[in-house]
Amino acid sequence: MGKIVDRLLLLLYSLIIFVASILVLFTASSWIPFEQAGQTLHNFYYEKNYAYPAIIISLIMLVISIRFLILTLRRGRAQAPSIDQRTDFGDIRISIETVENLSLKAAGRTKGSKDLRARVRVNQSGLEITIRTIVDGESSIPELTEEMQSTVKSYIEDITGIPVASVTVFVANIVQSAPTFKSRVE
Repeated sequence: MGKIVDRLLLLLYSLIIFVASILVLFTASSWIPFEQAGQTLHNFYYEKNYAYPAIIISLIMLVISIRFLILTLRRGRAQAPSIDQRTDFGDIRISIETVENLSLKAAGRTKGSKDLRARVRVNQSGLEITIRTIVDGESSIPELTEEMQSTVKSYIEDITGIPVASVTVFVANIVQSAPTFKSRVE
């Protein structure tokens, strides 16, 4: 939701800057007569019908500018979520995305599973890995999920050296086979 609001704010901000740039360009190029520019400036000073909307638009632009400035500074310091380890030779950082892809690779070795998705959370006791899958419906689901849990746990611990606290397998559905049609002979 926040990204949608930021995109709308950026669109509004861009449109207002576009119009302001056109006005400045026309005024600086003398395409807007001096008398008309002077009259408009006079109206901003003495007519409240001109001044109040200008004040409101200026305040909105100021708030949007501050919002974009904060987003820019905050995202500049942010780094991809990772798991940090210290060794005798230095630090190792493994991204969460890497662990998710390793989990998918290990889970893909289990026969009878399709459409895999992984989510990894870091806990004090180790990694909590959730695998979402669709199974073929031909194999025993408890055996398939147990094999997948074991494979993923040992693979992640061997490759990354990070302890795995739990592997949860969520079976979302079974693979729907295409309906077979019998041909009719008359």
